[in-house]
Amino acid sequence: MQQIDQDIESRVLSKLTRRVTPFLLLLYLVGYLDRINVGFAALQMQQQLGFNDATYGLGMGMFFAGYCCFQVPSNLALQRVGARRGLGILMVVWGLISSSTALVRTAHGFYVLRFLLGWRSAGFSPA
Repeated sequence: MQQIDQDIESRVLSKLTRRVTPFLLLLYLVGYLDRINVGFAALQMQQQLGFNDATYGLGMGMFFAGYCCFQVPSNLALQRVGARRGLGILMVVWGLISSSTALVRTAHGFYVLRFLLGWRSAGFSPA
């Protein structure tokens, strides 16, 4: 009986690993690119929007402030809502916030969006 349970468990884990791992790797890659995407656009942002180095640096810091502030609450919310539903909602909101970065015109808007992006990114890693 115990051998049968171990066989079923190993098959389930193998199937789960084959199906979920590539998707999670893709999400982690997108999350990493999302964290560093502002670094690629820094020169254009500084020229077109008139941001100086301090504005850019504070915006980068706002991301990590949101990330640090909301890591525990996001973890508790995911536990309450469930991983599947929580990740789905998280990814949609994350995509909306990330794409709205293209609409930034002021430093305050940049700060707010970077903070919100950190808030959503905080829920992804624990999930």
